[in-house]
Amino acid sequence: MSRTLRAMTLVLLVASCGGGQGSAPRHLDDACRIASERPEYLKAFRKTEKKWGVPVHVQMATIHQESKFISNARTPQRYALGVIPMGRQSSAYGYAQALDGTWDDYKKATGKRFARRDRIRDASDFMGWYMVTSRSKNGIPLTDTRNQYLAYHEGHTGYARGSYNRKSWLLQVANKVDQRAGVYQAQLATCNLRR
Repeated sequence: MSRTLRAMTLVLLVASCGGGQGSAPRHLDDACRIASERPEYLKAFRKTEKKWGVPVHVQMATIHQESKFISNARTPQRYALGVIPMGRQSSAYGYAQALDGTWDDYKKATGKRFARRDRIRDASDFMGWYMVTSRSKNGIPLTDTRNQYLAYHEGHTGYARGSYNRKSWLLQVANKVDQRAGVYQAQLATCNLRR
């Protein structure tokens, strides 16, 4: 076998081992299993809780809703006439589904020029920053998952205007996020995780 062919085979083999980066944990309904399968998630969530005050279960429920813990999640493609690709529905990307402009605001405000939306520690920190801003602009407690989610989805101005009140589907989603946060909180209180 030639040297070039062996090198190409090695490169292909190494490249094929890199899969799964964007994949979700296997048990999305169990906070303890998520934390044990992906300890880096819990580490990031705890760091954000310590820095920003946003509880771990609030972060987890929001990320579950936004991306199902898929690092490179994107909004669906739009199609004209059902077949011609017209781009994505929005620029939302990553664990937190942060929009380009909001992500740029976060990087500017925090000085984290190299933060990435597909890295859990950056997505978690972004969420902490955003929710603290929601508290200061709209008076939403960091423990109020439902209203934090509504402000997260609608933006600070949209939330202040009550735009979510015209979206019954969104109110139902916010209630589900709140319920999931409660379940995650109860689970995290019982699982045996290293501090």
